[in-house]
Amino acid sequence: MGLVKGLFSLIVLISSSLLGILYGGVFSKRERSLKDLEYNIRLLESEIIAGNSTLPLALENTYKKGKGEIKNVFLSIKEDLLDNGREDIFKSFIAQENLLQKKYMLKKEDISIFLFLGKILGKTNKEDQQKNLHFIIKQIQNIKEEASLEKNNNVKLYRTLGVLLGVGIIIIMI
Repeated sequence: MGLVKGLFSLIVLISSSLLGILYGGVFSKRERSLKDLEYNIRLLESEIIAGNSTLPLALENTYKKGKGEIKNVFLSIKEDLLDNGREDIFKSFIAQENLLQKKYMLKKEDISIFLFLGKILGKTNKEDQQKNLHFIIKQIQNIKEEASLEKNNNVKLYRTLGVLLGVGIIIIMI
């Protein structure tokens, strides 16, 4: 009987700890997505400004040379732009909003910065686009710092809560 209780207690403790780790991982995913998004926007900037690429080609090259899973968003924007014959790239950016929130764990404020990118691309001359891209990158850096602090606090919190929940359940069961 003691062996069964011990085994059950171990299973409960491991399960609740894993639950805490998984829930804390949401915050890590957001920080990683923001880092990759910053890198990919810098890449897009170099494609547009230095590479003299058309917008669809710049988006495709950003996908090919990009970093992280979030680079797939740039390919989706390019495909949406061309397949649907959209004249305004902003609509292609809006189509990615749900994906950014659910898959990449970005918050509304993060997504609004990304949508601003869609508003400015292809609408102004290269100098203005470069200024706006630098502004967007600076905003992402600020949010990335905030996400890092949030991650550091919440990952520890949820890991600890997972372990404490397991210990609490074990105490109640005994």
